[in-house]
Amino acid sequence: MTLKEALDALVALATTAGVDPAVARTEGESLAATVAEPARGAYVDWCAETGHGTAEDFTTAASRGRRYRVAQTPSMAALASSGSAHAAAYAQALSDVALAGSLLGEENARSIGNAATAAAAQLGGPGQVAPVPLPTTRDRVPGVADHFLAQVMEQSRVVREKLAALEGTPIVRDPSVGLDERSHEPPAPVQAAPPPEPVEAPAEPAEREQPAKSVEELLAELDDLVGLTDVKAEIHRQAAVLRVEGLRAEAGLEGLTITRHLIFNGNPGTGKTTVARLVAGIYRALGLLSKGQLVEVDRSELVAGYLGQTAMKTAEVVKSAIGGVLFIDEAYSLAGDQYGQEAIDTLVKEMEDHRGDLVVIVAGYPLPMAVFIGQNPGLESRFRTEIDFPDYTDDELVSIFEVMASGAQYDAGEDVQARLRELLAQVERGPSFGNARYVRNVLEAAIGRHAWRLREVEAPTLEQLRLLLSEDLAAPAEVVEPFGDPVDPVDQTDPTAPTDPADPAEPAEEQS
Repeated sequence: MTLKEALDALVALATTAGVDPAVARTEGESLAATVAEPARGAYVDWCAETGHGTAEDFTTAASRGRRYRVAQTPSMAALASSGSAHAAAYAQALSDVALAGSLLGEENARSIGNAATAAAAQLGGPGQVAPVPLPTTRDRVPGVADHFLAQVMEQSRVVREKLAALEGTPIVRDPSVGLDERSHEPPAPVQAAPPPEPVEAPAEPAEREQPAKSVEELLAELDDLVGLTDVKAEIHRQAAVLRVEGLRAEAGLEGLTITRHLIFNGNPGTGKTTVARLVAGIYRALGLLSKGQLVEVDRSELVAGYLGQTAMKTAEVVKSAIGGVLFIDEAYSLAGDQYGQEAIDTLVKEMEDHRGDLVVIVAGYPLPMAVFIGQNPGLESRFRTEIDFPDYTDDELVSIFEVMASGAQYDAGEDVQARLRELLAQVERGPSFGNARYVRNVLEAAIGRHAWRLREVEAPTLEQLRLLLSEDLAAPAEVVEPFGDPVDPVDQTDPTAPTDPADPAEPAEEQS
């Protein structure tokens, strides 16, 4: 399936599911771009498939879509939180987009790893920054995992063919690639699943809308997260206070107005987004929010290029978050200039106008966040509750790696865990350390190396397709840098442009 076909299928399904088609296409384009980002010349194919015209469009989309490698898109999250009958089909359509994105440009291993973790995140399984424990199916969208595994097998065949062509070796098409090892007859070839057909109404009871999760269920999910003991305790306390205040209001008793907006202090990859998503659900279950969706943004999605436009852009973002939680990552980046100040002023006004059905969570490093909140009286009066997210221990990071691997349908044994501990011991820790993002990068690189290792295996078994080995885990320096093709460097130049074979290969440029 081409990216254009996958995007068209996603848009068609969005129309049926009640999702804005333009929003669905933008999310799909961003998801494909972030998956394809490591591939040389990917922007050329991406522009051709999406109708965009420049590499800047590609890099902007890839930057916007990076969060979709660890969490559901807003549209997918809204469908899942509301128990929509279309959630499973929509998740499948997004996984198709991720896989199509991994085939843009010249194939390389890292794109495959990106696709695997991104698809797992869209399926709602344990593939997020602060994942739920191993293994559970209550959070996964049913009926999609087998589809994804089948597509990975088909993709593996395509990758082997392209790699063979690059190396100048004969291309062998193996019609017997499959999962069935019990039969002596060659199993049927695994084909990529066709795009989902729009369904106007659920036909089976299994497709009926599911009731929204209760406060108890959501708090149980919170408790299942790896680590974060103090964070869990504070969220429990907040839920208890708000529940009692709601009961007092129902009984006609007056009470203090409790500020529901929150500050999340912590380094990258410490689970802030995942907890924010659960908070949105908890507030919805308590009746404090009408929808419970999470809209995650950063400065680039609030600030425009000219004064006057920022207010409109910020207001539009807030409008999309009404009924749920607006999560502003690295919120301190709004401080220090007139454009950011315009966004802050607009945000404060919108928070007041929609105080009954909007919660804002701002997140970032502790010290810059304190300066950010203190510079505006409107913010200081609305954000009174701070929650600190500590860095993960090595044991917690290993547990998170296991959960992420399981969510992407890979098996990581004791040798892999031991190798990960070695890598963690070599990594310099500091404010910029990615915590769970680091181990996610390790996993994505390992999935890519796994695919490279199996490139010459004509009919890999199910065990081979799932099993990661310690040799698949890269050295620390290779994790933080763009993952290059073992043969060629990674860049975003046109692969069809002529090159001088006498010139030495230039090193890859790090992509922002």
